[in-house]
Amino acid sequence: MLLSVTTTHAPATDLGFLLAKNPARAHAFDVPSGRATVFFTEATEDRCTAVLHVEVDTVGFVRSGRTDDDAPLSRYVNDRGYTASSLLSVAMGRVFGSALAGRSRERQDLADRAIPLEATVIAVSCRGGEPVVRRLFEPLGWSVELRPVPFPSGFAPEAAARTFDVTLRGTGRLADLLTHLYVLVPVLDDDKHYWIGEDEVEKLLANGGTWLAAHPDRELVVQRYLGHHRRLVADALARLSDGAEPAEEHVPGFPSAEDTLEAPLRLVDQRYDAVLDVLHQHGARSVVDMGCGEGKLLARLARVSGLRKVVGVDVSARALDRARTRVPEAVELWTGSVTYRDARLLELEALLLVEVIEHLELERLPALEDVVFVATRPRLVVVTTPNAEYNQRFPDLAPGAFRHRDHRFEWTRAEFRSWVDGVCARSGYTAELRDVGLVDEALGAPTQLAAFVRGRP
Repeated sequence: MLLSVTTTHAPATDLGFLLAKNPARAHAFDVPSGRATVFFTEATEDRCTAVLHVEVDTVGFVRSGRTDDDAPLSRYVNDRGYTASSLLSVAMGRVFGSALAGRSRERQDLADRAIPLEATVIAVSCRGGEPVVRRLFEPLGWSVELRPVPFPSGFAPEAAARTFDVTLRGTGRLADLLTHLYVLVPVLDDDKHYWIGEDEVEKLLANGGTWLAAHPDRELVVQRYLGHHRRLVADALARLSDGAEPAEEHVPGFPSAEDTLEAPLRLVDQRYDAVLDVLHQHGARSVVDMGCGEGKLLARLARVSGLRKVVGVDVSARALDRARTRVPEAVELWTGSVTYRDARLLELEALLLVEVIEHLELERLPALEDVVFVATRPRLVVVTTPNAEYNQRFPDLAPGAFRHRDHRFEWTRAEFRSWVDGVCARSGYTAELRDVGLVDEALGAPTQLAAFVRGRP
C-alpha cells in the first residue's frame, strides 16, 4: 500500500515539520499489519513529496484469524496485501498521529493554514466505483483524478472495475487532507479488517466530526465506516446531528441571546429588509440562504413574488426540521455547509450568508471562500456580519465580549473591508459595502453588509 503527499508551498520542505519526519532519511515503524516506512522522493524549496509505504505481513494476517464464514478461502486469497484499505488508515494513525491531529511543534502556524496539497493513494478498492469516489471527496473541496489499475486478462472484471489510483488536489490544511483519507479510504473499501465495536463510533466522531456532519453523503460514510451495524450507525448519526447544533441551544418560540441584545434596534428586521433590497436591486430569481437555521429569513424570502426558487441550507438536521414548520413546501431544505462544495448550489443565482461567517473559525474562511467564490461562483453573494466597534453601545454587553457565545470573531469595519477587498482581488468579484441599522457617527452601524457581484467568468 502506498500513499504520497506533496506540497508546493514555499519552502516546501516544511512538509517535514508538518509530518514530524526528517526529509533527509527514511523512517521505519512497526504497525499491526506489518511494516510502515516513510521516505521523501523529493525535497526542494519548491516541491516536497512524502511517501508512506505499508508492507503487509500476509502470513501474519492469515494467522490473525479474520475470516469470512461464508467464503473461507478469503482467509488465504484476498487483496489485503496491496489494495488501500483500513490497514492503511491504521498505519496512518500510527505514523502521522500529530499531523492528523493538526499539531506541529515547529510550524503550528503552518499546520493551521490552508496550503496547496496533492495526495495519491495507489490501488484504492471502491465498492461502487468512480461515482462513489467523487461523491465522497469532491464535496470536501478536493479535485479528483482516477486512473484504473491494470489487471491481467482473465482477472475478475468486477475487481478491475472498482480499483483505481486516486489523486486528490486542492488547498487546505494538511490535517484535513489526512483525516479525509483516514476516514474515507476504509469507507470506499467497505470491508474493515478488524472487529467493529463502540470505539469505532468514537474514532469516527473524533476524526470526522468537524466535517462529516455537513457532508451530503454522511449516511453512506457512517454506514460503511461502522460496518452497517444499525445500532452503531444510529448512534453516530444522532450524535453528528447533536454536534451540529449551535453552542447555545435555541428554544423555538423564544429569542436567542443575540436577538434579545439587538431587539431594541430591530436589527433582525432591518437586516432582512437590507438583504431583500439587494436581491431586488440585482433582479435575483433564485436564492439559497446558507446557515438558514430555523428559517426566519426563508419565510420572508418565500413571500417575495420575483423569486422562483428558494433554498435553505444548514448543517443541523434539527434546525431544518424546525424550518419546515415555518416555510411553505415550495421552499427546499438541504443538509450542508458553506465550507464544503455542493454541486446543487451551481443552479442558484444568489447566495446569502446572513450572520454566518462569524460562527466559523478564522482558519475556515479560506474554505468558505473556495466554496462560494471559486467553486460555486453565484452571480450575487450577500454577506452580513456584526460591526464590533458598535458593541460598546449595548449596555448589557461586557467590554470585549461578543454578541453571541458561539461567535468565533467579530470584525471592525476596517477588518471587514480588508476581507472583502481580499476576496474581490482573488476571485474577480466587485463588492459594495452598506450599513444596516442606525449609524453612529463615531462607531458606524451595528451590522455591516457586503454585496458581491460576479465579474470575470
